[in-house]
Amino acid sequence: MCGIGVIGASHAGLSAALALRQEGYAGPLTIVGDEPLEPYDRPPLSKQVLTGEWARGDVMLPFDAEALGAEWRLGRAAIGLDAEARAVRLDDGSTQVFQDGVVIATGAKPRRGLGDALAGVHVLRTLDDSIALASDLAEGPRHVAIVGGGFIGAEVAAACVALDVPVTILEALSAPFERILGPDLGDAVGAIHRSRGVEVRTGSLVERLRGDASARVTSVCLSGGDELAADVVVLGIGVEPCTAWLQDSGLVIEDGVVCDPSCLAAPGVVVAGDVARWPSPDTGLLQRVEHWDNAIRQAGHAARRLLGHDVGRYAPVPWFWSDQYGRKLQLVGTAAAYDEVEVVVGSIEAERFVALFRRDDRLIGAFAIGCVRELNACRRLLADTAAWEDAVNELVALGA
Repeated sequence: MCGIGVIGASHAGLSAALALRQEGYAGPLTIVGDEPLEPYDRPPLSKQVLTGEWARGDVMLPFDAEALGAEWRLGRAAIGLDAEARAVRLDDGSTQVFQDGVVIATGAKPRRGLGDALAGVHVLRTLDDSIALASDLAEGPRHVAIVGGGFIGAEVAAACVALDVPVTILEALSAPFERILGPDLGDAVGAIHRSRGVEVRTGSLVERLRGDASARVTSVCLSGGDELAADVVVLGIGVEPCTAWLQDSGLVIEDGVVCDPSCLAAPGVVVAGDVARWPSPDTGLLQRVEHWDNAIRQAGHAARRLLGHDVGRYAPVPWFWSDQYGRKLQLVGTAAAYDEVEVVVGSIEAERFVALFRRDDRLIGAFAIGCVRELNACRRLLADTAAWEDAVNELVALGA
């Protein structure tokens, strides 16, 4: 058959489909998704859905289905791709050939293990994951343990505090959020949680989970012999890109689908969202970005590339946010491999500040709690590849 196939009924997948129509593509359009649901918004899953503020229908993404004019193949997983023929095999035994192109937007899935077959053990990625965890939290568990001190874990911890449920974050490194922000700012975010009653245990290596005779989790066993009682456990140990179905596709698979700077992975095949891995414009090294904002912007870029537009290099300024305890935490750019971090606006103690990250003589990233106006200035400075001294001076003046 002719047409374009969008594989992944995700936010990135829907954004790509909408962009294709907006750019004038009028041919057949098929969207394949392994969940039986139309695309929905994931950020509320670790916030409003857990606390009961939002119901299932509140997270569905709004779009004009009639104007989109797509054929939906929902509840159908793609299990193979012949990239040269643009032929996609589905788990119902059918094969669809998309002569006009394929968009890969299959996202990522949580890392599992550690006894997640026990009742009361959760990961958090899908709407069903969130509803299942919300149901357990609504029962009033005696204690919740969160394995992994990243932002998903932090948002779940904040939801537990809102529900008055005792909660502990278990982080293997010396500070929560260290992988994202480094140790100093990681400690600062950890202090926010401790001040709200969250127990934050660092240097905590989880060896296994223990369950009772009914196969319900009862505790988390740590290295060194410590054991933490918990009747609900959330595994927040990261995600991995959904690429198993592409192993024999002819594409390059290395921690994602490798594509060129324009998001092209092969003739007529583009990639967008959490599953995409492309060269950084700064270092040339391959990168993946697991952010909501990137999924939308990269999908539009990939769609235009598929239609043959001269889109050039995809070079976003990454932006990520998290809402915790009524505060907005935001990161723009990157904090990876920084040489220096400096708080230039506000103070960590006041829980309102902007910290800048330097590599060599350039600004490479900024982290802020509150300070939305200043953070927007950082986004502009990063887009302009601002020198470090110029960035510091502008932010100090802006925050004065």
